[in-house]
Amino acid sequence: MSMTSDVSPRPRRSAGFAEAASPRELPTTPRGLRTRARLVEAARVVFERDGFLDARLVDITGEAGISAGSFYTYFDSKEEVFLAVLTEVEHEMLHPDVRNVPQGDDPIESIRASNRGYLESYERFARFMGLLEQVASIDDDFRERRRKRGEAFVQRNARSIRQLQEKGIAGSDVDAFLAASFLSGMVARAAYARFVLGETWDIDAMVETLTQLWVDALKISVPSS
Repeated sequence: MSMTSDVSPRPRRSAGFAEAASPRELPTTPRGLRTRARLVEAARVVFERDGFLDARLVDITGEAGISAGSFYTYFDSKEEVFLAVLTEVEHEMLHPDVRNVPQGDDPIESIRASNRGYLESYERFARFMGLLEQVASIDDDFRERRRKRGEAFVQRNARSIRQLQEKGIAGSDVDAFLAASFLSGMVARAAYARFVLGETWDIDAMVETLTQLWVDALKISVPSS
């Protein structure tokens, strides 16, 4: 039986995150986009339920309600669809950053809102975030991909910190890149401990403590109005 595809076909590849580094182009039709989105959502359900190692493609296609053969119209492997799920999650939750602060805005409140937003997003995706730890522990290629993705977020945070320094709000002697690396990692690890490992810390207390640590580390000083 022949089937017309709305995405560019390519040869099947062997499994592995290294081989999934260059995903194919998105579908060009609304139907194709909808089908791909169903697969990604179904994959997230199956990965969170069964874990990465035990997740099967037949379970993903069954959850999506499409034929098993149709999977390969959109993805080559379990690894590739896992990366697609990761991309969707990352659109929803980014590492906490010190946002661009227009003149007159409160930078401390901006940091507080960023930390709260990250924790709330992490809580929604806690099962998948725990799954990332599992996959990173068993696959060197994925661990390196994750490190590089994290570095991109850190670079963004560092730029925001430099903007605060240029405004005279953050200490000029603070290394923006190292501060962004360490502070972002601190918030991420706190979220992992709370929502994956099961710590019972109060969320409001977490927000306030993390915010104070950011403020102290960056030596933030808000001029009196």
